[in-house]
Amino acid sequence: MRRFEQLTGSKIVEGYGLSEASPVTHVNPLYGKRKLNSIGIPIPGTEAKVVNMETGEPCPPNTPGELLVKGPQVMRGYWNMADETNRVLKDGWLKTGDVAQIDEDGYFAIVDRIKDMIIAGGFNIYPREIDEVLFSHPAIAEAVSVGIPDSYRGETVKAFVVLKPDQTLTEEQVKAFCREHLAAFKVPTMVEFRQELPKNMVGKILRKVLRDEEIARANMKKAS
Repeated sequence: MRRFEQLTGSKIVEGYGLSEASPVTHVNPLYGKRKLNSIGIPIPGTEAKVVNMETGEPCPPNTPGELLVKGPQVMRGYWNMADETNRVLKDGWLKTGDVAQIDEDGYFAIVDRIKDMIIAGGFNIYPREIDEVLFSHPAIAEAVSVGIPDSYRGETVKAFVVLKPDQTLTEEQVKAFCREHLAAFKVPTMVEFRQELPKNMVGKILRKVLRDEEIARANMKKAS
């Protein structure tokens, strides 16, 4: 972000939105306090809160929970999908399905998607945090982590890694790098190297495809 601004003289402003909210709810002020890796503050006329995913109570600052938004841009519902509408809308509040947190200044940050969260040994693990550590390794071009079934922990973390050209890494070297930057329970227990990762038409890595592959593989082992 800083490099782009140095090269172009143009300012990047991070924000957030989703189709169900037409689609913007948050943005960093263009002329004001701007925080890197934050989606900023709610736009005028929009309310937002972060709530505990089990109790629905507001979370204290810097505590992850589900992001809820409310405002005139929020949809009335999904067309001919009453059950799905009732699941995500309550009293005008839209459940975004995203894990977020608010800092002491009221700035929001996205942590991860709820559906991607890994629960291993009773710990909530957000794969995005692991992915960012993997991406910071100079030999790694692409990486993604997923939760896969584990008989002892419920789930465990597996990382899929694509190396940059002419680079080499071992599984243990990847794990050792992660141990330097992550709590022990977040470190991948398995690493698989691939030539490429599955992506959609806009280049987003399809985490679910990899998870489904692992589940299918685990089921085949049980069957055999």
